[in-house]
Amino acid sequence: MDFNIEEVSTVERTVKVTVPAEEVGAALDATIALYKVQTPIKGFRKGKVPSSVVQSKYKKQIITEATTDLVNYQINEILNGESIVPVSKIDVDALELVRGEDFKYTISFEIVPEFDTPVYLGLDVEEERAEVGEAELKDVETRLLQSMAKIAPIEDDRPAKDGELACVTFSAEMDGEPLPGVQADNFDLPIGEGHSLQEFEDYVKTLKSGESGAVDITFPEDFINAELSGKVATMKVTVHAIKERKMPELTDDIVKQVGGFESVDKMREIVKQSYMANRKQLCKSSALTKLVGGIVKDLDFPLPPSLFNDRIDRMVSDVITRAEHSGKSFESIGKSMEELRAEQTPLAEESVRTEIFLLTVANREELTVDPQEVEGALHQIAQQTKQDFSSVKSYYEENNLLVPLKDRLVADKAAEFIYDNANVTEVEPEAKAV
Repeated sequence: MDFNIEEVSTVERTVKVTVPAEEVGAALDATIALYKVQTPIKGFRKGKVPSSVVQSKYKKQIITEATTDLVNYQINEILNGESIVPVSKIDVDALELVRGEDFKYTISFEIVPEFDTPVYLGLDVEEERAEVGEAELKDVETRLLQSMAKIAPIEDDRPAKDGELACVTFSAEMDGEPLPGVQADNFDLPIGEGHSLQEFEDYVKTLKSGESGAVDITFPEDFINAELSGKVATMKVTVHAIKERKMPELTDDIVKQVGGFESVDKMREIVKQSYMANRKQLCKSSALTKLVGGIVKDLDFPLPPSLFNDRIDRMVSDVITRAEHSGKSFESIGKSMEELRAEQTPLAEESVRTEIFLLTVANREELTVDPQEVEGALHQIAQQTKQDFSSVKSYYEENNLLVPLKDRLVADKAAEFIYDNANVTEVEPEAKAV
């Protein structure tokens, strides 16, 4: 085999391969030998079928398999021998083997561009100290008590206030026609908790028990039903009762009933520990992102086109998927596919550039992931998407997503390596805007 590597661009390579006729014949003979051993043919004992019979019966399959096996073997031989790691799928331009003739084919792929690796060890970074406020613990306690609260009508003759419930029957009309799906009977509407459109809730807060009325409201542009976005409808409502939540006192018995905690103090301790662990991880993640981002922002190198385009495709798909999961349609996003791609382009460039830098660090520091780590990541994806593991694994295998997944895991290890070797200074958390 002879080959010549051509540099199409700084990130694109083409390899032209020539296989002499002798190697072509050997490849065909090897495949025929496998068929003789593995393929039963009526009238012959297994392994004793004459080559001419095998070749006559399975000629097309033999040529196809011999071609594929030879090309795959030589691709690995070329890439390993030249220490080349493609970051795109390998495109093969080849016909099929013909006995007695030289075989020529071309492969094309993209690689990581060469660039001067900046200093990434011993850098300084600030990390906010993790804190859990008393108000957060109180919020947990309130939600816990609300789950045990008894609902009872109030005696006062007045509209509902924030924190109370209005038992309502409502419906909506547009141009005199009822809107299907926008109606409910004897529904306990929480007031002041953001469970309904603000215009509707404000109107309900003007009605006493037993009163009815109607009000025109405008559905927001990001309304869950895209067909109603921005349109005006008439909401008719009757308030049947105003209710309040009568919450029990926070006692050891209550927390035992609701959460199986030993005591109120133990519950607060466990909740605080859980919140603190999560907050620490968020603070670390923020510092790590800032640390790596500070390195990558000054890097400037060409990006492999297919890697870049694939990243934009996935990011646009994520935007659409998130919208659909929240009950919105693609149309409700209010942007064309071209506008979405343009919007995601700077983020995709930063993402790909960061990944290339981290993979370069991983290669330099000999950081790797083993098959068990990849399996673990697939299990995590299955849990997050509520799918069975085998389906997720098959999807990743069939769509050639295992290599990108492995690259992401290796890049994550590289980022952790940079963080572990940084000079991390803990600072006071920024005051939150009220």
